[in-house]
Amino acid sequence: MRKLKLQVQMSIDGFIGGPNGELDWLTCPWDTALEGYVQQLTDPVDGIVLGRKLAEGFIPHWAAVAANAADPDHAAGQKFTVTPKVVFSRTLRESAWPNTVLATGDLTAEINRLKAQPGQDIMAYGGATFVSALIRAGLIDEYHLFLNPVAIGRGLPIFQELDARLDLELVQSTAFACGIVVQHYVPRRA
Repeated sequence: MRKLKLQVQMSIDGFIGGPNGELDWLTCPWDTALEGYVQQLTDPVDGIVLGRKLAEGFIPHWAAVAANAADPDHAAGQKFTVTPKVVFSRTLRESAWPNTVLATGDLTAEINRLKAQPGQDIMAYGGATFVSALIRAGLIDEYHLFLNPVAIGRGLPIFQELDARLDLELVQSTAFACGIVVQHYVPRRA
């Protein structure tokens, strides 16, 4: 069965965006070691799942990067553009993006259907609502939390609406020169 991995940027106080989704607190630029870590993380990925809100910026951004061979993130842009994507939405009726399909049904059923298909890992990207729903449903197999060296005080959390305690096991913690610490966790299964 395929794994669903979550890759998400967070402040050290647990927010993935400011109160209105602001991302001006993200650590940039990344160092080459962190870029290498992300490449290793995404190389075995052959599917991406996104919430609609993030998809509206994510897909066009990476398509533009992929189209510009001079962009330093060109390889990442190509990876994110050619990898098949599933956008979860309750409002869209058709995909506006190439290589992208919509999922409008039950989140758990749709994710489990994707996990049961042949292939490699699936990466989840999304905003607080989508990511929180994945976590609450117990669908994430690996957490890759990119902790930025900043506290923003208030914002959009992803662990606030849990129905029960979520026990995680630390697989690896890696500090990078740019100040980001990546915490890799897996759910502790009973």
